[in-house]
Amino acid sequence: MERPTVAVIGAGSMGEIFASGLVRAGWDPSELILAVRRAERASDLTHFTGIEAVLDAREAARGRDIVMIAVKPKDVPETVRQLAEVITPDQMVISIAAGVPIAVFAEAFPGSPIVRAMPNTPSAVDKGMTAFTVGSPLTPELAEQVRTVLQAVGETLELSEDLLDAVTAVSGTGPAYVFLLAEALIEAAIREGLPHHAAERLVHQTLWGSGMLLANSDKSAFRLRGEVTSPGGTTAAAMHVLEEGGFRALVEDAVQAAARRSRELGERASDS
Repeated sequence: MERPTVAVIGAGSMGEIFASGLVRAGWDPSELILAVRRAERASDLTHFTGIEAVLDAREAARGRDIVMIAVKPKDVPETVRQLAEVITPDQMVISIAAGVPIAVFAEAFPGSPIVRAMPNTPSAVDKGMTAFTVGSPLTPELAEQVRTVLQAVGETLELSEDLLDAVTAVSGTGPAYVFLLAEALIEAAIREGLPHHAAERLVHQTLWGSGMLLANSDKSAFRLRGEVTSPGGTTAAAMHVLEEGGFRALVEDAVQAAARRSRELGERASDS
């Protein structure tokens, strides 16, 4: 399939990650364009990615097959007001703005296919997880374009829109939970006497290997944990402390807080 041209509006962290991922996946930089607010940022992006970066979102979006809106949720209302002047029904809009519902974009861009997606930062190394939903049924060609773009940086999963706030709280925010765990493990390892470089290497490889084992095994997380936890052993002692300390409840509370915040961001964008 011929690669669709893509404009990324709001090339912050995730916007840049997606644009760079598309280049790694085979897009020529000339098939892509970025829109940012600051001239210095535009210059840096062009230098590091080879992709043209402009300051006018309308200029970037005009004539592109896909317009990816990657601005912060609070900036969505103003962004869609600008883009409504130039986006036509034959252009697809993909939003990765956390929490903002499809209805906001469908109202601004009547007739355009709308996709709401939630990627995560492992997309920077092509190991991302992106859940998405579509505003209305897509033609086979457009559905293939969506998969081609989103799968450029990792795996995809299509879900109903009512589940995307939970997705944001689990996989969108999830890398931060893992990084916090890594920080805590490294700090604990150092307090146990390990030098910093050894603590980092042990933790990084353990997390990477455990993730790979979980992803590639046909066993559940529960069963894999059980296989490591011998009765009366060191792992059992550690698990007892985590369970007594309310580890599961804290994780559940964190996910609920993130999902609630995602819904709040969407409501604010809808009311603007």
